[in-house]
Amino acid sequence: MGRVHPQITPQLRDFISAQHVFFVATAPLADDGRVNVSPKGVDGTSLVVDAHTFAYLDITASGAETIAHLRENGRITVMFCAFEGKPKIVRLHGRGRVVQSDAPEFAAWASRFEGVAASPAHRAVIVVDVARVSDSCGFGVPFMSFEGERRMLVAHAERHGAEGVRAYQRQKNLTSIDGLPALNLPTPHP
Repeated sequence: MGRVHPQITPQLRDFISAQHVFFVATAPLADDGRVNVSPKGVDGTSLVVDAHTFAYLDITASGAETIAHLRENGRITVMFCAFEGKPKIVRLHGRGRVVQSDAPEFAAWASRFEGVAASPAHRAVIVVDVARVSDSCGFGVPFMSFEGERRMLVAHAERHGAEGVRAYQRQKNLTSIDGLPALNLPTPHP
């Protein structure tokens, strides 16, 4: 049966750390806005900071819905499912904020993610102030086995370099699919 916890306990932290993939859900305030759920899972890009804080290194991708929604209203839910071992689902509900790669505090946050932070693939750190922690049985989640990481996302960014990634971000990450502002990038000099 589901339980609500007063914080991220050491046992929940260990469960979260052992998962290879997690899901992030956000939504705009507009009634006709699109709810977004994004899978995340590059090894070394997420961590439980403390009993009330979770963070992940946000990798450049084709959309920027999470960033846009957090900038508009801050609401976020992060969900972890056990696909191996005992069934379990953990949800972290809270308020998220975007620490973009050009922010003064970015380097301190990024240094927590060993190895990946040096890649040009990142665009921000998402920091979640966790207000509610819950778990549930996960009996309906199928068994699936982990075969390995897909390295294509980070490798793509590394092939294109920092300037190529920034150009891609200008093309794909400035607004959400609903037109909300997402990444705040400086205009390139001609």
